[in-house]
Amino acid sequence: MAATIFSVMIVLLLLGFPMMIPLIIGAFIGFLMMFDGFGQMETMVQQMLAGIRPASLIAVPMFIFAADIMTRGQSAGRLIDVVMAFVGHIRGGLAISTAAACTMFGAVSGSTQATVVAIGSPLRPRMLEAGYKDSFVLALIVNASDIAFLIPPSIGMIIYGVVSNTSIAELFIAGIGPGLLILVMFSIYSYIYAIRNNVPTEPKATWRQRARTLRLALWPMGFPIIIVGGIYGGIFSPTEAAAACVLYALILEVVIFRSMSLDDVYQTAKSTGLITAVVFILVGAGAAFSWVISFAQVPQEILSAVGISDMGPIGVLFVISIAFFIGCMFVDPIVVILILVPIFAPVVKSVGLDPVLVGTIITLQVAIGSATPPFGCDIFTAMAVFKRPYIEVIRGTPPFIFMLLSVAVALIYFPQIALFLRDLAFSK
Repeated sequence: MAATIFSVMIVLLLLGFPMMIPLIIGAFIGFLMMFDGFGQMETMVQQMLAGIRPASLIAVPMFIFAADIMTRGQSAGRLIDVVMAFVGHIRGGLAISTAAACTMFGAVSGSTQATVVAIGSPLRPRMLEAGYKDSFVLALIVNASDIAFLIPPSIGMIIYGVVSNTSIAELFIAGIGPGLLILVMFSIYSYIYAIRNNVPTEPKATWRQRARTLRLALWPMGFPIIIVGGIYGGIFSPTEAAAACVLYALILEVVIFRSMSLDDVYQTAKSTGLITAVVFILVGAGAAFSWVISFAQVPQEILSAVGISDMGPIGVLFVISIAFFIGCMFVDPIVVILILVPIFAPVVKSVGLDPVLVGTIITLQVAIGSATPPFGCDIFTAMAVFKRPYIEVIRGTPPFIFMLLSVAVALIYFPQIALFLRDLAFSK
């Protein structure tokens, strides 16, 4: 049965169908084969509805909506300006500013693709004008956007938390350490790149200019305070923090900055609705498909063939990392989380791994896979936004992928990189 289902799904993918169609068809075929007809089709519908029922998923459209409002308004631009004012003048400062801006925007959007668009669109022309090669610029933007998947609020962490029944608040805090580590590594590489390629520096901003950009960015800086501070302080749950972010974004862009009209808000809401519909269809279809493969004992067969039951915690983490990394090179990250997390859940529990650590490593691997050839989704987002060919987008990615994988290995051997802040925030 498993061979039939996966064969049909692969054929549908090769024919160009969007991922939701192979998932739904795969689940549908599974139900037909297991229950010998259409008698249990209501069970498939029930499983799809169960997948989108958790209240925590409300945070997904909320964070997407807040990020869309920021991108259409002035908040994203003001965050970029303040980073440029303080580090733009050092060697590689423009590249470091781009990575830092991705981190700051990730602290609001939680989406790698939204970060590629919001940060890449204004900064890529400036980097090209400053003398950076386009292959480096594209690779930096695509891979620095991965930080958005780790720095809270991470949409990937929300999906993982719902599927694995893990605290989303703890996952959010645990993602900060690895995200900042990646930013430091990218900044060092950008500094070395600028020296080796003799990239000229930007003019140094005066303290008056820095004070002005900082003053203009004070309001947008409230977003990470609401999210991290609110959750850390026990004021908000992640879902409530998402709602607060939307309200804060509306107040900023409509009332204070006056950069958006009510019609703009309506158009943004429609755009968010379309994106959310796709995400929730994927979640529902993934839930039904996961139920089918679990009922058919497919996970047990796969894990038995790999021999994972005889491995220790480190071996299990390496297998999980490889599986998610490869999966996201070909398939949408949300789909990979929905399918693979239930497969590995029994093993994670049996070897006593911390589900928050596992979730952080999975989120990082998902982010890396999203920017890795051949089919990483961020690659195609960059192609569409910047109108550049596939080869040019991926040409400069190997050094960044190596650094990201190095962080993943460091997390496996030194879990406190992720768990230190979690333990500090949620110590009893």
